[in-house]
Order: sequence, then C-alpha cells, then structure tokens
Amino acid sequence: MGSLLNKLLSLFHGVESTKKDCSSTEPFGSYNEQVQLESNGEKKTDDGSTAEKFQDDAVETDCSNSSRLTSSQSDETDAAPFDNDNSEEEEFVPYRNVHAAPSDEPSELDQYDYELPERLIAQTPLPDRAAARMMVVDRATQTISHMHVRDIVKFLRPNDALVLNDTKVVPARLMGKREKTEGRWEGLFLQYDPKGLWEIMSKTRGKLQPGERIALQNPEGAYKRFLEVVARTEAKTLIVKPLLEEGEDSFTFLDKVGWTPIPPYIRSGRMKPSDRLDYQTVYARIPGAVAAPTAGLHFTKELLVEIQKRGVAICPITLHVGAGTFKPISVTKLSEHHMHSEYATITDKVVQTLKERKTRGGRVFAVGTTSVRTLESASNVLDDGTIDSSGQNDKELQAFSGATNLFIRPPYKFKTVDAMLTNFHLPKSTLVILVRTFGGDELLKRAYEEAIAEDYRFYSYGDAMLIL
Repeated sequence: MGSLLNKLLSLFHGVESTKKDCSSTEPFGSYNEQVQLESNGEKKTDDGSTAEKFQDDAVETDCSNSSRLTSSQSDETDAAPFDNDNSEEEEFVPYRNVHAAPSDEPSELDQYDYELPERLIAQTPLPDRAAARMMVVDRATQTISHMHVRDIVKFLRPNDALVLNDTKVVPARLMGKREKTEGRWEGLFLQYDPKGLWEIMSKTRGKLQPGERIALQNPEGAYKRFLEVVARTEAKTLIVKPLLEEGEDSFTFLDKVGWTPIPPYIRSGRMKPSDRLDYQTVYARIPGAVAAPTAGLHFTKELLVEIQKRGVAICPITLHVGAGTFKPISVTKLSEHHMHSEYATITDKVVQTLKERKTRGGRVFAVGTTSVRTLESASNVLDDGTIDSSGQNDKELQAFSGATNLFIRPPYKFKTVDAMLTNFHLPKSTLVILVRTFGGDELLKRAYEEAIAEDYRFYSYGDAMLIL
C-alpha cells in the first residue's frame, strides 16, 4: 500500500512536463503546443497571429473534455467564507494568508510597501471592460499621462505584437462540510492526474483522515456531490478522489460544485454569479488557472478586432496562474524568496512571429505579468533546461512548455518584452516588484503615488497601467 501511495503522490510532485492534447485528462500545465486561439470560427494568419474575427458570443474552448464556465444562476449568491477562529488544520487555503508575517528585521521588501485607501480597491468591474482608466508611463520621457484602455490602439503600430495569456480560470474554490462530523470545510482545487485524483488545499477544524468524505456545497446551496480523502502530501495538501457520475470528468464535476476563486480583497472572497464571466478574459481557452490574468480582463472582442485591423499580431501564450500567486514573501532578502512553479507554454509558431515582428522594427506588448513571465522564461532557458533568473545570458526566445518559477527582481535584464499592460498590484508582492523592475523604480513609485492621488481603482477588477 505504501508503494502504491508513493506512486500516487509522485503524480503530483516532481513530474516532468509533457506535451498534451487538451482533450486528454493529463494534469494541468502542459498541453499540445499547437493549440491556438481558434474558437468560434476565428481564422489564423500565416504568421501565427489571430485574424480579426472575434464573435459577439462568449469565447469557449473547443476542447471536448473541458467544461464550460457559465453563469447559470439567476439570483445573486454570496459564498460566505469560513471562520478561522476554531481551525486547527495544518493545511491552508491561500485566501486567508495573503500578507507576510511582521518582522523586526530590516527587509528589502519594505521599499515595495505603500498605503492604499480601502475605497480604491475595486469590488466589481466596469460594465464596459475597455472603459477602465489606463495610466500611461513612458520610460523614455519619464512622463505619466492618463487615458482609457480603449486608447491602447493609439500606441500600437502595424509591426507590433500583442501577447495574451489564454489560460482559463476554473471554478476552483470548494465549499462544504465533513460528512463524519458535519464540520465546515473549504478548499482550493489545484490539479488532477490521469487517473482522476485531485490535489487540493484544505481548511477545516481537526485533521481529515484517508477514507473520510467531504460533502460539497454548490453555489445554489445544495450538498449533492462528494470528495473522498486519499492521502496527505508533504506539501500539506490533500489527494482526494471526486466521486464522479458515469461519463463525468473533473472539469464537468468542478463546474457543478465549484465557486469562482475571486481574491479575498473582493467582497472578502464572496462570489457573485456575475463573477463567472467577469473574472474571465474574453479569449480564455485552456482551463487550469486558479486566478485570472487580470490585465487581460480589460479587453473586449471589439477592441481586439480594432487592434488586429491595425496590423498588430495577436499571439497567445499560456501560463496557468497557480496558488503560488497568493504566497507572500516571508524573507528579508529577495534573493532568498522561492517562487511557486507554474506551467507555461509558448509555441514555436508564436516565437517565430515575435522574432519576425521584431526584425521589422515591431515591439512586443505583453498583456499582464503572466505574459511577461512566460516570455522572459522562454528567453532564459539554459542548456541544462533550467531558467536563468538574472536575464544575464546569451540565450534567445524559444518555444517552451514546462514549469517556471522565474522571479523577476532587480537587476533583472529584460530580453523580449518591450512594453506591458498591467493592473495595479498589492504592496510587497512579487508582482509589484516585477513591474517596478521593468518600469524603473523611481518612475513607478511616482506612478503609484499619482494613481492613488487620482483615485484609480486598484487590483483585479481595477484600472490598468501601460508601461512603454
């Protein structure tokens, strides 16, 4: 039994990435590198960019094994977070622990702190995604100006490329109770293996035992589906078996019982039915993220069509945003922080498109920090397959599919990204460090100060910043 259990656990930890057809049931993070943005009759151009055909109906994946993320509930339903007062479980769900523990020791992280009035944390998106404000930060002139996301077309030229992360957020937040004790429980789906077992984060009072069942509460409030505990991992996550119905797969099961994993700073993590669509980009295709690539939330299909008409190549990459995105920096020296690995993919066709565009004088505009990390990871793959986190090497952008834990911090040298669109990020986070490394420390500090003074909306559902 111990040998079998070790084999099961090994499926989730230390497994090498493989190429995958998205209709298979292999773990998240690797998929067939030929998958492109072709939903709803969208056509491809010869250089790998998407042609200008974004339909008005919702973009859906054409992978038959992937569930649709729909907003079928008619009434507004809030997910009440569980109290932590009586929790004794060692495991955790990263909706509770998003800030580093205080320390008296001087920290390099302190310089990335700032005070944000709570009223500036956006709780809902604007009805028109592209109407969000966009601060334009020009590194060449050291100037800051104020526009709207729809104005991004004014900064794009015919030979440029716009890189989008096409990951799709799954309804990964799980709510329920322990069948044996009826004690409250919540969890976060992380990934599944080919045999249908799941790895999840878990929070409850006491310690779950193998064989114990969890009754899941769906967004309508019903307890109809169950998970069975299989084992505990060294990473303090759980291996569980979803009790599937005949012909059902993990995505279909999740779609029935899962809640949109919105961050804790949005309504204390309480989901509304509208979040199913609001917390998803219009071009989302490959299921696997537990958090949205939020800079992409600003784009509408109409805006993308307008961008394509200007001769800009729209190039999809994939980085499945994992639970590590919630992990706070708990060390005093940035060099000692280890990023959680996330799976990323960029195809050879996209690589060739980007190189061709750059040869013609075009620029690479990355939408979001996830696109930045994917592009820069693929630009720093050493001969032994590892990723050089300094950027100080002679490697070039190449096709890549695998895990990346790239932590971009000073004095990182950017190799592929020329401009980026990003949201305003939490203080002391790896994301705000990345943005300040790219935009210049003093200029970006001034930009954040001005954003607060000008009442910009912050975080996932907030406004954007274009760094040129």
